[in-house]
Amino acid sequence: MKPTPKEIAPQKLRAVLVALISQKQSAEKTAEYLDELAFLTETSGMETVKKFTQRLERPDTRTFIGKGKLEEVKAFIKAEDIQVVVFDDDLTPSQIKNIENEVKVKVFDRSLLILEIFLLRAKTAQARTQVELARYEYLLPRLTNMWTHLERQRGGTGTRGGSGEKEIETDKRVIRDKISLLKEKLKVIDKQSANRRKTRARVTRAALVGYTNVGKSTLMNQLSKSEVFAENKLFATVDATVRKVVLERIPFLLSDTVGFIRKLPHSLIESFKSTLDEVREADILLHVVDISHPSFEEQIEVVNGTLAEIGAADKEVIMVFNKIDLYKPTEEMMDQAMDMDQEAFKQEMMNKLKATYMNKQGYSTVFISATKKENIGELRKLLVEKVTDKHLQIYPNYLKDSSGDYSRLFEEL
Repeated sequence: MKPTPKEIAPQKLRAVLVALISQKQSAEKTAEYLDELAFLTETSGMETVKKFTQRLERPDTRTFIGKGKLEEVKAFIKAEDIQVVVFDDDLTPSQIKNIENEVKVKVFDRSLLILEIFLLRAKTAQARTQVELARYEYLLPRLTNMWTHLERQRGGTGTRGGSGEKEIETDKRVIRDKISLLKEKLKVIDKQSANRRKTRARVTRAALVGYTNVGKSTLMNQLSKSEVFAENKLFATVDATVRKVVLERIPFLLSDTVGFIRKLPHSLIESFKSTLDEVREADILLHVVDISHPSFEEQIEVVNGTLAEIGAADKEVIMVFNKIDLYKPTEEMMDQAMDMDQEAFKQEMMNKLKATYMNKQGYSTVFISATKKENIGELRKLLVEKVTDKHLQIYPNYLKDSSGDYSRLFEEL
């Protein structure tokens, strides 16, 4: 019996990745960035077949990589039936056009790949509208070689051409009209969201922030006892999620927002600013860090930079170093542990890390494993302290009320 169409798994697009090694970016750092790009590629539903790198002082203005390397990529594409080339940096419209003319397959740059993933992940009307707006604003200057994207979105509306009007001008007009409509739609949605946030003005708010895939949604589930979608993929959460939480009789709202990432497209940040109001208007930020990642310090800098860009750099912050169960100590730490048992060494290591980061950043710091539920109690205790301080600024006599009636605070939310 032949399998039905539903039983036949769709064939994954095969992709190759390309990045440059330069004076500003070492070979080791380029390899790390390509690993992240491969994870993005996998998240988008494609399969990474090979990674190409080239050492250049600066990108080639015409094709980003040099002529010889482009020929090498082109030969591999033809030999291995590759359908997509993904570059780790953003390309100019002319570079995309020139590269596609050479390799004869679809070319993605980093921003377009992230936009595609956001489009796949967005579930709510607000998130989908935000992503579509960002995507159209990305496509507008690139229309000469982004025809397939427009075809998917066109849906047969309108007529092609006009009296002497060029095809590309028709396309640009369609895109501009789409952008205008999406901006108007977003204004209405943003107004509704702003009204909802106003009703929360007298409730303490905390927000989870961090690099993508650091475990924010898993931690959200631990703290709120809810079931928020969590997956080991980049941008598992695109839509902002808000939960009502009560710890030690203290009520507050906890929100989980989209993860940040290196080179996040500016158009996405602009479009998502209303969603990121959950971060801007929060009283407390829980900055979640994957301490097992070799570049977690760089990821901290990326998140802090994005927070500054959206006007949320002055918030009360709890640094939450997650995934301590996967953390690998340095060789120096291991040498110091020769005469210590495993549990004592682990505690000593955590104490040193905590002291280091409290001194470095001046934030309250806790080390946890959300999946293993390690030190969650310590985080809850710290969070209760911070939330209580904020809550009593709004309701000074709250704790004198033995009933602890918080339902009134949540009834309109």
